[in-house]
Amino acid sequence: MKNSQPHPVLMLVSRQAKLGHEARFECLMAEFLAKADAYPGCLGTQLVHPGDEEDVDDKLYHALIAFENEACRQAWQSSPERAASLLEISPYIEGKAFVRGISGLAHWFLPTQLAKAEQPPRWKVAIATWLGIFPTVYLLFVLLGELLAPWPLIGRIFLLTILVVAIMTWGVAPRLTRLLKPWLYPSESNK
Repeated sequence: MKNSQPHPVLMLVSRQAKLGHEARFECLMAEFLAKADAYPGCLGTQLVHPGDEEDVDDKLYHALIAFENEACRQAWQSSPERAASLLEISPYIEGKAFVRGISGLAHWFLPTQLAKAEQPPRWKVAIATWLGIFPTVYLLFVLLGELLAPWPLIGRIFLLTILVVAIMTWGVAPRLTRLLKPWLYPSESNK
């Protein structure tokens, strides 16, 4: 049976600021993302600056915007707030923006050159995700199992899932991506 619940939708927009106009571009992007963040149905935003990722010689700024569902994303896309902000930012952008949707956990395994590379097949993302989550959950159970045993089940699940997501996002997934890069992105590795 197909799940009729709407799923969160992630949108990744990559842009390059014109040389010498980076400060103004960053200021306007902060305003743009604040408007997006306040828009109904937006779950959050983040701007990744060039050089924020280790070992990446990237000139692109990457804006990640999460929405409750596709309808919320479409409403934002056609909003006057977005149109006005883009018009204000446009003089400070070099080239065209690269826009892509991200589904599932694929955002944990994005390549360093976001605008140029393809996402790996979902089965590879699933295997790589499991390779990170299994030892993370096991280690948390070993370290915290006795301490959390008296807690109610919902409290244990709440804490463990927060820890797993944080550890995966900022610790395990970036390292696992670098380790598995030749397998996840074989065409990129042959360049």
